[in-house]
Amino acid sequence: MCANLFFRNLLLGIAWLLLATHPAVAGIERPIDQQAALKLSQAVIGQRVGDYMLFDRKGRTVRFSGYRGKPLLVSFIYTGCFQICPTTTRNLAGVIKIAQNALGTNSFAVVSIGFNVPFDTPQAMDSFAKQNGINLPNWDFLSPDPASIGQMTRELGFSYAASPKGFDHIEQATLIDAQGKIYRQIYGDNIDVQLLMTPLKELLGGTPSPQGALATMMNKIRLFCTVYDPASGTYRQNYSIYVEILVGLSILGTIIFWLAREWRRNHRINGA
Repeated sequence: MCANLFFRNLLLGIAWLLLATHPAVAGIERPIDQQAALKLSQAVIGQRVGDYMLFDRKGRTVRFSGYRGKPLLVSFIYTGCFQICPTTTRNLAGVIKIAQNALGTNSFAVVSIGFNVPFDTPQAMDSFAKQNGINLPNWDFLSPDPASIGQMTRELGFSYAASPKGFDHIEQATLIDAQGKIYRQIYGDNIDVQLLMTPLKELLGGTPSPQGALATMMNKIRLFCTVYDPASGTYRQNYSIYVEILVGLSILGTIIFWLAREWRRNHRINGA
């Protein structure tokens, strides 16, 4: 009994050590806490977004509540970004074009909001859209009211933090239903078209379904394995995490095999 308890505690300790010292878990290579960012992002699902005043590319006032009545996709960018935000926006444009062709141009709306106040002005947002060739219908580029940007990003579950090269922020697109409630968070700088099409079809077809455990886990993996590279100021896929996890599991399996063999050997000796 004591030997079994000893081996069990030893195995638990080894497993904890492998996980706690893994760079992805220990927090290395992450300017912002991705676990906290993901928790905040997921926590707002199902909540209704408040009404906010924003400004379009011509400086005209628009209300966030004015987009209710059909699904709305929201992304946050900052116009001073020269790499990840332009790349993410152009990739998103390709997905949105496919979705508009399949579901109808007017079936849903898209807004990109500049969070770097006071620099993401209507003029800056207009230049950003033009420089990246975004001319799809029902896609607005908006500047927020500086007094409300903090509350707005919190309600939408968007995390960001200043860094030496600009901002470190979660790569996230938020899908809101026709009633103004957050329906789904979609992660990554190169979104797979089905990650947008599936929830859009659910909303448009009137058959909403909660995000399944598998989909949630895949979203976590996408975010978890996308790390910030301070050398280039961009995000990249950290495939080494998969390799390190496999190596860790192999080592753990070897230790378990050795301990089990030693236990059986000692048991035979004691039994004899």
